[in-house]
Amino acid sequence: MTRTAPVLAAAVAALMVAIVDAPAPATQDAPPIKALLVIGGCCHDYKKQQELLTKGISARANVVWTISYDPDPGTKHLNPVYEKDDWAKGFDVIVHDECSSDVKDPKVVERILAPHKAGLPAVILHCGMHCYRTEGFPKATPWFDFTGLATTGHGPQLPIDVSYTDPASPITKGLTGWTTKNEELYNNLTGKLHETAQPVARGKQTATAKNGEKSTAEAVVAWTNRYNGKTRVFGTTLGHNNDTVADPRYLDLVTRGLLWSVDKLDAAHLTPAK
Repeated sequence: MTRTAPVLAAAVAALMVAIVDAPAPATQDAPPIKALLVIGGCCHDYKKQQELLTKGISARANVVWTISYDPDPGTKHLNPVYEKDDWAKGFDVIVHDECSSDVKDPKVVERILAPHKAGLPAVILHCGMHCYRTEGFPKATPWFDFTGLATTGHGPQLPIDVSYTDPASPITKGLTGWTTKNEELYNNLTGKLHETAQPVARGKQTATAKNGEKSTAEAVVAWTNRYNGKTRVFGTTLGHNNDTVADPRYLDLVTRGLLWSVDKLDAAHLTPAK
């Protein structure tokens, strides 16, 4: 007994040292964010942009996708995903990139908005702002309450100088301003965002008339909204042409806006999806 006791004590001490010095077990990977992209309609190359968006965002963040692409090029066709009442079931966030201004049935619009009213986060891109022009347009519509911005049209396709108005925002922190290639600057009907919304970026566009005179238009181009007092919504009016949608700076902005909307703008989710 007297010989084995020191040996046993030494073994226990060595084991304790090994346990203390051993690296902590790796944390389990964060589950991916499940996103639904609703895309299609009038006036844009949605067939290509669905790929640019999903691949570009998943290269930057742990997001996996379901895509509901509607090839109908008109403004009156409803994306088929909205035909079911539980169309948003199972998703963490919806990315609205449709262009359906003449879908005006209030019951249909209410079906689209219902999960967002209940708290489902959203990202709204470009022509998604100009959709669902129900009664009350252009002064006020349920869709504008959701987007946080009333907008009815845009100027010519020209480069837009984008500047971030809140450098402390978690979405734009570390990002720098940039200039797009030809792009559409959407108007702001009331001259300001809804009270529930906060600006993130502004855009300035300079046009030259035939007589050489220059004119400048300026508007908010990215913002956040708290829909129904709680739901996180990120919106940007940028994204008409493929050059913009494929631009790494655009994809950085939209990716961070998406992560903000689901309250997961952190290192664990700012990693490419597997």
